[in-house]
Amino acid sequence: MPTSRPVPRIPVEERLFSLVLALLATESGLTKNEILSTVQGYRQRYAPGGDNANLERQFERDKDDIRELGVPLETIETPGQAGNNQTLRYRIPRGSYELPEDVRFSPQEVTLLNLAARVWREGSLSSESRRALLKLGSLGVTSDEPVLGYAPRVRVRDAAFEPLSAALEKHVIVRFDYLKPGQAAARRREVEPLALFQHQGRWHLYAAEPDTRLHKTFLLRRIVSPIELTSRGFQPPAEDPREQALRDLEAIWESRVAIVEAVPGSDAATRLLKRRGTTRVGNDRLSLHYADPDIIADELAGFGPEVVVIDPPQLRDAVRERLERTVAEHG
Repeated sequence: MPTSRPVPRIPVEERLFSLVLALLATESGLTKNEILSTVQGYRQRYAPGGDNANLERQFERDKDDIRELGVPLETIETPGQAGNNQTLRYRIPRGSYELPEDVRFSPQEVTLLNLAARVWREGSLSSESRRALLKLGSLGVTSDEPVLGYAPRVRVRDAAFEPLSAALEKHVIVRFDYLKPGQAAARRREVEPLALFQHQGRWHLYAAEPDTRLHKTFLLRRIVSPIELTSRGFQPPAEDPREQALRDLEAIWESRVAIVEAVPGSDAATRLLKRRGTTRVGNDRLSLHYADPDIIADELAGFGPEVVVIDPPQLRDAVRERLERTVAEHG
């Protein structure tokens, strides 16, 4: 009786990197089906003629992530089929992504950039992704242009990422200090790490408490101590828990809505309108979704007088408190 081979886990950054390369390599664009069936990180889970709903949702989240990284992702409608998502094509225009023409590097700078690119590539990508340019041949594209010809914005991961990733591979319980906003001291946590995933451009840990069996999500930026790997192992779940973790966080994001007033034409209005799920409510009011009240409060406070929170009251108070603290500390 034949046994199904386990689907290999592809790191998030590797999948996004492969997606950007594929969309850069096409002038006419790729359909969603072409992306899911050919691009590294999707094709391993693609079921020809089967149910790919989870994979399609993953692609929608990935589109948001690469746009947040500053990548100019375009959509192209097929003539005569406006509004048909199945024939919609995606691409990244090279002219919008390449370095400006007036940017020049000296030979010494080019050497350093190539060295940095080599270190980043060897340290961050798997052996298969290091052959990503060759894999573009499967899309009918040949390219001898260096990746360094483009201007990617590399986001530095949190310090806790690598040790947590190692704990995931070994299936061992970890300990760390976690500081929630508003708490005077961090609390010691002991959990079974189940998945690392991105949501709205931030890294999260999905984990289970050994004693209560409750599942919780931790924001990596709030881990304030080194990760301690214990000698106690645990049995990992049979299915990849990342989908469940993302569904839980998406449900929270969908349920939390803020109404803000943004000065028309301001930097705040421009940036907030580009957020996923933002809609206009009148001429200068916007409706925003958010998952973490403290993160959105930090973001809105950063816009200063360009934004006023109307609802909910708790968020309005949190933004006001941040602005008052800034004035008290800096005059």
